Amino acid sequence: MKTLRVFTLLFFLVFGNILYSQTTNVVKEVQEETKKLSKAVDSKNESAEADSYYNIGETFYNNGNFPKSEEYFIKSKNIYEKLNDKQNLEKVTRKLAQSQENQNKLRSALNNYEVASNIGYSKSKKVLNANDVSRLSSPSVAQKAEAIQNNINISEKENNKEDLAASYSQMADVNMEQKNIPKAEENLNSAYQISKKDAPQQALEINQKLTDFYVENKNFDKAIEAKKEVLKEDFVKDNSQKKVEQIQELAEIYIKKNDPEEAIVLLKNAYDIALNKGHTLEAQKSVKKLDSLYAISENTTASVNLYRDFLKRLPDLVSKDRSLLDNKILEDTEQRISQLEQEKKLKDELIRKKNIFNYSLIAVLVLLSFLVFFIFRMLKKVQIKNKKIALQSLRREMNPHFIFNSLNSVNQFIATNNELEANQYLTKFSKLMRGVMENSAEDFIPFHHELDLLQNYLALEKTRFAEKFDYEIIVDENLNRQNLQIPGMMVQPFLENAIWHGLRYRTEKGFLKLTFKKENQHLKICIEDNGIGIEESKKQKTVHQKNREGRGMKNTLERIRLLNDLYQKGITCSIKDSEKGVMVEILMMI
Repeated sequence: MKTLRVFTLLFFLVFGNILYSQTTNVVKEVQEETKKLSKAVDSKNESAEADSYYNIGETFYNNGNFPKSEEYFIKSKNIYEKLNDKQNLEKVTRKLAQSQENQNKLRSALNNYEVASNIGYSKSKKVLNANDVSRLSSPSVAQKAEAIQNNINISEKENNKEDLAASYSQMADVNMEQKNIPKAEENLNSAYQISKKDAPQQALEINQKLTDFYVENKNFDKAIEAKKEVLKEDFVKDNSQKKVEQIQELAEIYIKKNDPEEAIVLLKNAYDIALNKGHTLEAQKSVKKLDSLYAISENTTASVNLYRDFLKRLPDLVSKDRSLLDNKILEDTEQRISQLEQEKKLKDELIRKKNIFNYSLIAVLVLLSFLVFFIFRMLKKVQIKNKKIALQSLRREMNPHFIFNSLNSVNQFIATNNELEANQYLTKFSKLMRGVMENSAEDFIPFHHELDLLQNYLALEKTRFAEKFDYEIIVDENLNRQNLQIPGMMVQPFLENAIWHGLRYRTEKGFLKLTFKKENQHLKICIEDNGIGIEESKKQKTVHQKNREGRGMKNTLERIRLLNDLYQKGITCSIKDSEKGVMVEILMMI
């Protein structure tokens, strides 16, 4: 079970599941504000509720997670608008505009700067926002520069370092448009010096912008110098994750400078730090970049050794990694916020119903009748939604199950074959995995995609068991390969059973036949093998194998049941011993 969890984690890391990149401090801050939010909802204190949303948004903003910050700023803004709290409304609207601008949502940002300017609670903020409107909307570079300079003057006067650093960075953009390279460099350095004391995330973003600027102008030495400078900062030295990220960025500069040897040294250093400090994603990134460098130099041995080392140390690495737990806590906290919002809506709805009841008994009866009908429809929708969620869960469960079994094959193959064959096997395996992941999001996928996956899978297993079986795939010419849709990964578990529990136990080479045939308005799928058969396979199982639940087959049959409930495809499946082995027949409407 422990091995399964490790390989499942490897699956999520390699194939890019989206995870929050938050620190423990972010999690704590969001949790603390969520407690305040809960109290505000319970006490119906909408002002405190809006404050909590704003503080959560600001926490995400300061950590560079602008999409999340936008989400919470919008929630805060909506409440402040309802309360007509102009001071806080002006503040959150400007912050929302900045968050949107950082995501390059310039039209939305422009609208919100304009709204903040029109609120005009604070004279200086009114001018700041008006200048930002001019900066984003003006086609003239000179007008943009004038607006930014006005904001620099205001921010210096009010000692607003965050806005001041942002303005210098914006001025650098204008300088680049004007081809004034020295001035752009000067302004970016000023922005960095201002932000590094109080806004580390902003400083890192500006430093990256500065190094990108140097790289674009082929000034690699200055880019390296700038990146090395940020590595000396306490907010990087004291944060091992940020340190690894910056070392990786420095390695990228050396790569662009055509100095791969120095890049390899840096990436090895980043890899070692990530392993020691428990940063799984960062370690994986270093492995990928090192692998690409080894590939260029055709150093296959170093690449294979690197991946072996990573896989060997992965369980210990994951056990050290706090970010996985933090991400889960953060997700649970956001779910709690969503639950609070739903509870608040429900409470408001109950109050509304009570008021209606006080006006008229007849109105209550009408309302109750409406609610019964509404609840009935909602229950029906919930049932459908739950089935879709269950189907999605089963589909996702198939991927780790399939990958775990395949990785065991990879492990055995590497242990018993030479390096060249192992590399070829891994290449086929990665191609198959890419196909599986590209088609894992939908209940039904194009037939030709599923056929490609099955061909790749059988080719992979043929490599593994070359002396155990041959196979043949037959497709009816009357089938419309381009338009036909079938459930993804539905056939593969039956092929896997045929190979692993039937054919591989034969003393002589066996044969596996996969047939897709159109029968009237149905697709008939037949999997035939001349293996040892179901009953004989059961006899040869060890006590451990008998006690172990077969998740792959059980999962597939449950998926078929849910697909039939949701889409009325009339899918049937029969499994029986035949004279020569095992016959599986799957029938579905098309």
